[in-house]
Amino acid sequence: MSGWRDVPSRAGGCGGRLPVKFSVWAGAAAQGPLSTTAATWALLPGGGQRRAPPEAGPVSACAPAWGPERPALWEAAVAEEQEARAPRFLRPGSVTRETGLLCWPGAKMGGPRGLGLGRAPLGVMALRAGEHSQEAANGLKEKVLTLDSMNPYVRRVEYAVRGPIVQRALELEQELRQGVKKPFTEVIRANIGDAQAMGQIPITFPRQVLALCVHPDLLNSPDFPDDAKRRAERILQACGGHSLGAYSISAGVQMIREDVARYIERRDGGIPADPNNIFLSTGASDAIVTVLKLLVTGEGRTRTGVLIPIPQYPLYSAALAEFNAVQVDYYLDEERAWALDVAELRRALRQARDHCRPRALCVINPGNPTGQVQTRECIEDVIRFAFEERLFLLADEVYQDNVYAEGSQFHSFKKVLTEMGPPYAAEQELASFHSISKGYMGECGFRGGYVEVVNMDATVKQQMQKLRSVRLCPPTPGQVLLDVAVSPPAPSDPSFPRFQAELGLAPDMFFCLRLLEETGICVVPGSGFGQREGTYHFRMTILPPMEKLRPLLEKLSQFHAKFTHEYS
Repeated sequence: MSGWRDVPSRAGGCGGRLPVKFSVWAGAAAQGPLSTTAATWALLPGGGQRRAPPEAGPVSACAPAWGPERPALWEAAVAEEQEARAPRFLRPGSVTRETGLLCWPGAKMGGPRGLGLGRAPLGVMALRAGEHSQEAANGLKEKVLTLDSMNPYVRRVEYAVRGPIVQRALELEQELRQGVKKPFTEVIRANIGDAQAMGQIPITFPRQVLALCVHPDLLNSPDFPDDAKRRAERILQACGGHSLGAYSISAGVQMIREDVARYIERRDGGIPADPNNIFLSTGASDAIVTVLKLLVTGEGRTRTGVLIPIPQYPLYSAALAEFNAVQVDYYLDEERAWALDVAELRRALRQARDHCRPRALCVINPGNPTGQVQTRECIEDVIRFAFEERLFLLADEVYQDNVYAEGSQFHSFKKVLTEMGPPYAAEQELASFHSISKGYMGECGFRGGYVEVVNMDATVKQQMQKLRSVRLCPPTPGQVLLDVAVSPPAPSDPSFPRFQAELGLAPDMFFCLRLLEETGICVVPGSGFGQREGTYHFRMTILPPMEKLRPLLEKLSQFHAKFTHEYS
């Protein structure tokens, strides 16, 4: 039950009477602690000055009562307030406007005296009287969904990337448009990894394929290259009703999942990938949230804990708050270029086990926001640690195409795990994530991504499929762009030269870079010497001694065959 009572008060700003909203709930002590849904402990301003907050009028007290023998507790509380003179702390039985809390001896609450949520059959919630007394006076019903009655875990969610600083940036942009003078002429968005918002021009080929899929009449237009048309026709044939407007299956268009599997296999040097272990998603974030949902369970000390790096991408802390899971922080070593230290993982895990049940470890590689790239040795250590401690591994690898530092190389967790062999390769559970929002695509708004699961229990994978089906399917335009990202134009395609040029690489430069990275053989692109348009060459010498030249030519021949097979 709930209602309003006017109680006497001489506190400043209350006008002699203090409207108090109370909510009463009954139950036995055996029912356990009150949830934050039932008892909202409001921290309200005012402090020792004993005046109500200027923005909202008088504020009521928050009064936990420990039995039905105190039906008029709120009246006694306000009377006590008139005598209390200790604004800096909470005395049992007193009200302070510094916090707006009524305190009572806390021995029955199992916590510090006068504080904490404990077993209580009766309680009174603190509310802003100025907001709700007017509703009562006007005869209006209180809203069903209020800040106090909404999901308390949603209130805990914070997402710094789009937080109050960004809201203020939007306000400043509006003020600038209205002619308000500022010491700057524009707001430069450096808060989020949105390449096109910062002026990056979209790559032409993916947009051509998407346009053809969205409006198939364009397939008859001479303005689109033949390879883009062939790609669009192939994708449309795999869609329901041969239309991008149809739902796909919940895991994504089967053909695109198969293309993703082939991409992973190429990336990982031939290690097989099963399309049935790949789920397309609304960006990587959506897939990460899905896997976390599967992992989160328990209450109290059995709540799921998830180890996440600090600094982290705020998606993780936000999702864990929403699911009422425990965020277990492990700190990257800034003095060592944000290196991941397994000793720090052990420290975090050991301390977390005192208050939760850690079940998962998240690694962001390459790092976001720190940018470090984990070495293969580090990844092997992390996998051994997760295996020994029975932790599910989440590998956030959305920046895998953005490795620039000399000497750095991306190694996928899937590849390293497989090459480590048994028992790790056959038993360690892993989910790895990728996205079209990063890399060379930068197609953030189309929301395309995927997760590949490894060694996931078959029945859990079925539950994951069920969970995905509730959302029907990922956006089909995002699936189209993902398909282009994992299978770009081949050197023999008409779109290849323009595609490479837009990436900043001529085809012969691309060949030479891949040759160097994969074989250690350094040659020079033919474009540096001049060549007929549409042809591509490289230049090399034959000066190395015979004992080096013979294996060089063998490696070169093998690479050339592999390269042409991969891109033709």
